[in-house]
Amino acid sequence: MERNVFDILEERGYISQATHKDEIYELLSKPGVSFYIGFDPTADSLHVGHFVQMMVMSYMQKAGHRPIALMGGGTAMIGDPSGRSDMRQMMTIETIDHNVECFKKQMGKVVDFSDDKAIIVNNGDWLRNLNFMDFMRDIGPHFSVNKMLTAECYKQRLEKGLTFLEFTYMLMQSYDFYYLNKEYDCCLELGGDDQWSNIIGGVELIRRKEQKPAYGLTFTLLTNSEGKKMGKTAKGAVWLDPNKTSPFDFYQYWRNVDDADVIKCMKLLTFVSMDEINEYAKLTDAAINEAKKRLAYEVTKIVHGEEIADQVKKQTEDIFENGGRSDDMKTTEVTVGTCLTDVLVDAGLFKSKGEAKRMIQQKGVYLNDVVVEDLFYNLTEADFKDGEAIVRKGKKVYHRLLVK
Repeated sequence: MERNVFDILEERGYISQATHKDEIYELLSKPGVSFYIGFDPTADSLHVGHFVQMMVMSYMQKAGHRPIALMGGGTAMIGDPSGRSDMRQMMTIETIDHNVECFKKQMGKVVDFSDDKAIIVNNGDWLRNLNFMDFMRDIGPHFSVNKMLTAECYKQRLEKGLTFLEFTYMLMQSYDFYYLNKEYDCCLELGGDDQWSNIIGGVELIRRKEQKPAYGLTFTLLTNSEGKKMGKTAKGAVWLDPNKTSPFDFYQYWRNVDDADVIKCMKLLTFVSMDEINEYAKLTDAAINEAKKRLAYEVTKIVHGEEIADQVKKQTEDIFENGGRSDDMKTTEVTVGTCLTDVLVDAGLFKSKGEAKRMIQQKGVYLNDVVVEDLFYNLTEADFKDGEAIVRKGKKVYHRLLVK
């Protein structure tokens, strides 16, 4: 007998809160449940925080349920106040619609949208043309302002100021669930733990207006062992778009997670079996690196494909385990006699000569694994072995130089 997907999600550490746990468990025991997760297109790429939701959709789909990926082409025009200390920037409809198209492509790597096994809908199709008076008369009476103000997403903002625009967000998201319930028989909304208040709003709206059961389930946010959100680097968010976060940098992010986080990430972000993960969990000290390598490879394979995952895995091994040389390394052709600071800027390692010189003064630039100390060093023939030299910025950024 097939395992209930609820058990699988619980075992892997996804599930946080449920509106009606026993009923949801019973509901998911048979295939064919239509459920939805919303994604507000506030950027032109999904990031690793969204990836947890995509993995949930995949596990649910594999268990025979039908995902509805809701693109927030309407709600993005307001902006979700959840987890925000300030109001989101307003975006044009053109920008929102472009971002929706970008999301669709990325989701297809994890969720199967063929033959209506999963569908993508855009709430802009019904929210943008709503009549304000009709909407408020139809939906407004079912929401208590007193109760809304106790929601965590609003409580945080009350101290700094909450606009009425953002206050309507819960009504909009609740209306989405109500609309999908009527149009697609969707009876279950899933989302990150920060969406709990909004999800309850939708569940209660359907139950009041339609006298039908509706359910909500939230998932653990991707946080580290200290409770801080993961997926941020010095350069910003870790994106799924290879043009915003290169596959090499993406792989490195997971390769370098803290020891305390690697098993949690493997459970949430890969399809590696729990038996294997439990074996990795027994590793200690330096051996934990084997778990990190597996994590990095598996996540990169899902997001960027097996071929690219193999390339960046090899590139990483070459650089960090084989003395810094890799056929796949970024390369710049140079002329012997050129000043190294010019080369570093041309290679894109620094934005300016001043920045390059500051790093040299801080002993953070290496040529063939030797610290560069001369601010005006010119490359010589002796620097090149078989026409090749390796420069390194800090501990982990390598670049190959080839003689023209």
